[in-house]
Amino acid sequence: MADTPEKQGKQAIIVVAGGRGSRAGDGLPKQYRAVGGVPLIRRTVLALQSALPDAYVQVVIHPDDKELFEKAIEGLENILPPAHGGDSRQQSVFNGLQALTELAPDQVYIHDAARPFVSPTVIDALTAALDVGSKAAVPVVPIVDTLVREVDGGRDPVDRPGLVAVQTPQAFEFKSIFGAHQQLAGQELTDDASVFEAAGGTVAHVPGAADNFKITRPEDFEKAEHMTRSTLSDIRMGSGYDVHRFEAGDHVWLCGMKIPFSKSLKGHSDADVGLHALTDAILAAISDGDIGAHFPPTDERWRGAPSDVFLSFAASRVHALGGDFNQLGVLLVCEAPKIRPHVETMRARIAEIVGIDVSRVSVQATTTEKLGFTGRGEGIAAQATATVALPAGPSA
Repeated sequence: MADTPEKQGKQAIIVVAGGRGSRAGDGLPKQYRAVGGVPLIRRTVLALQSALPDAYVQVVIHPDDKELFEKAIEGLENILPPAHGGDSRQQSVFNGLQALTELAPDQVYIHDAARPFVSPTVIDALTAALDVGSKAAVPVVPIVDTLVREVDGGRDPVDRPGLVAVQTPQAFEFKSIFGAHQQLAGQELTDDASVFEAAGGTVAHVPGAADNFKITRPEDFEKAEHMTRSTLSDIRMGSGYDVHRFEAGDHVWLCGMKIPFSKSLKGHSDADVGLHALTDAILAAISDGDIGAHFPPTDERWRGAPSDVFLSFAASRVHALGGDFNQLGVLLVCEAPKIRPHVETMRARIAEIVGIDVSRVSVQATTTEKLGFTGRGEGIAAQATATVALPAGPSA
């Protein structure tokens, strides 16, 4: 994470991520659940940074979520140390604004962590409104559904003309929204535009987008998964190959599983030939070097290291690009040990490390009919393939 810069910045972003998301169902707080293999909050931050690449990001988190947050944003730039949320959204945003006082940006964009599909078009419209003199601007979309108010078991229709749904991010002149929050601290207003208006300010409206919806319920995650897959149109494929010789021992590591055997595989790490080949296949698919470039065998940090570290790293590089995996495959070549009894547990372990469904993972085995070094029982070889889907465009 970035240290607070000494000089003033023009723009900053507050991402509100301190809630528990109870309506989203059981499990992790919704902002840390995966959408297309990527934590929701990471997708949101990446979407914001695609439009505001130089802005510093101030995330407001629940005090219990520090480890989840650090893992979710690992490797991202311009992320300030997190602020802690309060008992209400209004208090949480105020805490985020206070954390930005040293940076003192000219403009601040306040966004819900659960809106990962905000587009540069919406953010550009907000910026344009601020640049021409507005001190506050919000994206809105027309109400298209019929609205009724339930009254004593009956229905009281509500006229739709003039009604809009307000989205985030909401953009403000920093000193104005900070002053409004200071003035109205302790109230229970539903969004920052309401705080600004209650303090006497005027809020400009810009066009929002239907895709910029807030993930709230379990079915919203299903919709988000579908949207994520539909945007990943740049399909890449990579292959990897690795070999390790046998040495004295009583087990081998293969595809993340410890297999009892009369020998071990020799290597600087745990010598998991299957995961090494798969790591290289993933890195090849995104043109990101190879396992030796990222984890050189001359580095003592990796002596005896479990190879799931390498595979997890490669997967994180794909997710950092906003990508996902279509299919992963490993072919193990050896006379022994017998691979078939372990195939399903190997598939499950790879799926767990990478964060995808096991249906997208294949593990196969073959022999060389006693030919070559594997046929002579001198070691094991592995071939692997990775099919990766990335967002279309230069950022992929």
